[in-house]
Amino acid sequence: MKTYSPKPQDVERKWYVIDAEGEILGRLAARVANIIRGKHKPMWAPHADVGDYVVIINADKVRLTGRKADTKVYYSHSGYPGGLKTTPFRRLQSKRPEFIVREAVRGMLPHNRLGRAVLKHVKIYASSTHPHEAQQPEKLTL
Repeated sequence: MKTYSPKPQDVERKWYVIDAEGEILGRLAARVANIIRGKHKPMWAPHADVGDYVVIINADKVRLTGRKADTKVYYSHSGYPGGLKTTPFRRLQSKRPEFIVREAVRGMLPHNRLGRAVLKHVKIYASSTHPHEAQQPEKLTL
């Protein structure tokens, strides 16, 4: 018996809508990472993109546990000496809530070209409106 390897034409992709209101950031990101990688499917293979699409709404209402909302800091560096910038979670949540969720999901994906390709299957919106009605997405509760 030969080992089955999924082919791109064999993959059936679904669309899921996840409401992030009141959800804990890390648990939401772990669930989304599993869906977009396709680990919930029987045909999953670590080298193939067999995952589904996920639309995350209300990204600005995601929460953290404990005191992390006050102490968590995001870092970016310009590449120049002394170019380290820090941004607190609260400020980033008010200005770019999609970035927070995208970075949490990205950290749970493989750090290679497959991870970068799979991350494109996530559509994140700060409000409850999104332009993906044509795909007939399924509501998913966590």
